[in-house]
Amino acid sequence: MSSNVLPEAPADLALIGAGLIGGSFALALRRAYPDLQVRVYDRDPAHAAGARALGWADCVCDSVAEAVRGAGLVVLAVPVGALPALFVELPSLLAPTAIVTDVGSTKAEVMAAARDMLGQCFTRFVPGHPISGAERSGPHAARADLFGGRRVVLTPAPETDAAALAAVSAWWRVCGAQVHTLSAAQHDRVFAAVSHLPHLLSFALVDEFAQRGDAELLFSYAAGGFRDFTRIAASHPAMWRDIALANREALLLELDAYLVALTRMRADVANGAGQALFDTFERAREARLRWGAQAEGAPAAVPPTAEQRRS
Repeated sequence: MSSNVLPEAPADLALIGAGLIGGSFALALRRAYPDLQVRVYDRDPAHAAGARALGWADCVCDSVAEAVRGAGLVVLAVPVGALPALFVELPSLLAPTAIVTDVGSTKAEVMAAARDMLGQCFTRFVPGHPISGAERSGPHAARADLFGGRRVVLTPAPETDAAALAAVSAWWRVCGAQVHTLSAAQHDRVFAAVSHLPHLLSFALVDEFAQRGDAELLFSYAAGGFRDFTRIAASHPAMWRDIALANREALLLELDAYLVALTRMRADVANGAGQALFDTFERAREARLRWGAQAEGAPAAVPPTAEQRRS
């Protein structure tokens, strides 16, 4: 927060889903608001019990209804495929002033379902996506500093209540996040490219290796490059299944574009086109170095591009 004055705390937090993201949000808010009451419901009783044992849940609930009763803020920290069923259930349970937000990685289908199913409560639904995470999941992976300096994207609808949007933005900033807004369509197009596609590529490569007869030999020699490229293949399968299906249109466009690039590279390798390969690798290297420097906030000490050197 840029100010030492904290925004008003939510009147109780109902957390649906006791995993990494939801738990980290609860921990970060509890750090700022020690008296905040956190009620948790998770379909997996072990996750809910873990949240209580770790001290960031005051009450483990047996149902969604019990968790959201009287809560000022309801956070839906579940895979996007589970959201429509919650949207059907919530309108009869929410307090009149309750604010609802989610942490899903896709937004267009989520917002369409929310608009259809939340009824009058839709105006107090603030869709969100924290751009942070880890391969580990579950309540034991949660940590209060997960969102420090990270981006959170909110995708409000035109009818989203301005006060609800301001409150959710403020609470994310309390967690240390940098809050940005996009339209749902912009969000899904961007993240299909920079997040969803890389995850699918990583899953596909690891699975292809694992299916081979000499998989054990291959994995025994895999080192840093393989580890870095495939780190995200350890992510939660159910979550990424739901993301791939929910954002299928944008993701298919990205997969098609990548297949074109792979086909071109295969042809270059097959034809011994060394200069074409070099040019591709050089363009990619320069782009990666520039992005890395920008992401780290450092001066872009990057070699000039091939075009600049020729000029």
